[in-house]
Amino acid sequence: MKNLILIRHAKSSWDAPLIDKDRPLSKRGINDAHLMAEGVEEYLPKSYIVWSSTAQRAKNTAYIFAENLSIPVETITFKDDLYTFDEKALENVIKSCDNQFDNLILFGHNGAITNFVNIFGNRAVENVPTAGFVSLSFDEKDWKDITKGTTETLLFPSDLKKYDPPLTGKPVH
Repeated sequence: MKNLILIRHAKSSWDAPLIDKDRPLSKRGINDAHLMAEGVEEYLPKSYIVWSSTAQRAKNTAYIFAENLSIPVETITFKDDLYTFDEKALENVIKSCDNQFDNLILFGHNGAITNFVNIFGNRAVENVPTAGFVSLSFDEKDWKDITKGTTETLLFPSDLKKYDPPLTGKPVH
């Protein structure tokens, strides 16, 4: 069994005239990344590896999750080939994962993430928003063999903003 968690980078800032790869998170992005990192712990496997795109906004999102979930930053692998918006390129990177690891958390970009989720998951998703969290499971032993899996969890910032923290189940008025 292989488990894949895809996390789209949080909202980026367009305030400074930077090349796309260097854009940082916006204030909302920072807040949403913290909110999501605090809300996903129950959906994480006990052990996992973490990969991130080398784009600044993805790295910043990964750092915020690492801080909130006590993931040692030095264990995050930053991969240039995750700086992609194409689901086929994303698929190729995921399928290159070493089979000794059953659980992979990946910080990346859209359209690659939404399109990948719709091809490999079993629930249609119109759009994985910034800071969105999607968990997929595959009944395979080898990453290179993953095909159609099960969409286990879809969790978006808007889901967590509906409730008072911590998640008490009480709607905000």
